[in-house]
Amino acid sequence: MSVSFPNPLTEKEEKYYIEASENGDEEAKKILIERNLRLVAHVARKYSSQFHTMDDFISIGTIGLIKAVNTYSSSRSTRLATYAARCIENEILMVIRSSKKNNAEVSINVPIGTDKDGNEISLNDILGTDPDEIADDLDLKIRIRKMIDTLDHILTDREKKVLIYRYGILGVTPRTQREVAAILGISRSYVSRIEKKALEKLRESLAEPDTV
Repeated sequence: MSVSFPNPLTEKEEKYYIEASENGDEEAKKILIERNLRLVAHVARKYSSQFHTMDDFISIGTIGLIKAVNTYSSSRSTRLATYAARCIENEILMVIRSSKKNNAEVSINVPIGTDKDGNEISLNDILGTDPDEIADDLDLKIRIRKMIDTLDHILTDREKKVLIYRYGILGVTPRTQREVAAILGISRSYVSRIEKKALEKLRESLAEPDTV
């Protein structure tokens, strides 16, 4: 079911209500928010997430709009709509990043097997490194268990070794590109190329939805 939003203000109307709002008129501020709700929906449509519905994004974006109206000044060189669009987008992106980060933090402790004594172990036990640090280094704010599975199925043996040595995966001490080059007997520039290609493969693979 489609939602009907009020028409946006004309430039003349917007100027009038902005001035009134800056003079403390709360009703004018309310009108500025209501008449820009269509902008919230427009920005929200650009995003999709497994963690949020479109209604969620509209609610989140509305918070950004309210912040924009409360902080906008008529002395700015940009129109309110331009300023508000950035605030709405920032609010949505902040929530998306937070959701992905929280999901990774939960997944890192999901049991993935048992050790030689039959004790249950998680990916966190194997990595031996702060999961947020690994996610930041690889620029992959997603479930890390899937990342490890992907190492085996997507990368070549050399690409896998480079990432394991570079980022300290599976308990290995993180090393510089020069150190990795010495271990593998190749040049540092070659390590850099392999690393870049391997990360790109991971990003493409991990961007695909889970097929569970």
